[in-house]
Amino acid sequence: MPRPRTAEARARVAERRAHADYTGGVYGSLLAASVVVGAGALGAYPRVELVVLLLLTGVVFWVAHVHAQLFGARLAQESLDRRTVLHVCRDEWPIVKAAVPPAVAVAVSPLLGLDVRGAIWLALAVAVAGQMGWSAAAARRAGASWALVAVTASVNLVIGLLIIAFKLTLTH
Repeated sequence: MPRPRTAEARARVAERRAHADYTGGVYGSLLAASVVVGAGALGAYPRVELVVLLLLTGVVFWVAHVHAQLFGARLAQESLDRRTVLHVCRDEWPIVKAAVPPAVAVAVSPLLGLDVRGAIWLALAVAVAGQMGWSAAAARRAGASWALVAVTASVNLVIGLLIIAFKLTLTH
């Protein structure tokens, strides 16, 4: 049974949620869609390779963003300590989280009766949906009107459709 949180702990969680930054989620979803589009000839285990490619790309870009935050912006303004490093790692984690749903889509695609090509399109659709979802969540969290939420989701849909258009024009 989980122990009850103190009022102070609940306040910290509420504060963190109020200041949540969804940039990494939107970025990570765009990155995942780009990985799917750019995935050329896959080898003997195409689904496994694509899942690994999606997840590893998310982790590599997460590390790159953490490094850039710590040694770019932060180092010039403050000394680095464990708390700062963990804070930056947590803030950039949505980049990795955004790669998980497309990877899961690829992994479960055989259960849906999809061939590899269908799995790739499913992963791309999931990545674009994630990109729209992260941007809509960010807009709502920022207190945007429902009209503005619809606009940001629509803009991200257009970006996703551009990525899909690139996929249609690329032949591997």
